[in-house]
Amino acid sequence: MTVKDDVIKAMKDAGKPMSAGEVEKATGIDRKEIDKAFKELKAEGAIVSPVRCKWEPAQ
Repeated sequence: MTVKDDVIKAMKDAGKPMSAGEVEKATGIDRKEIDKAFKELKAEGAIVSPVRCKWEPAQ
């Protein structure tokens, strides 16, 4: 699995919007890797932000 897959899985498992820090705690992945994955996922439209600084998988 890629970092992006792990990030999406953590968000789905949590069932709520998550910040990068929360994803880091849930997965143990380095914050820089999570930030990079967030940037790519945002560009792909795979995640959306319902609340400022929190993200969740797009429907």
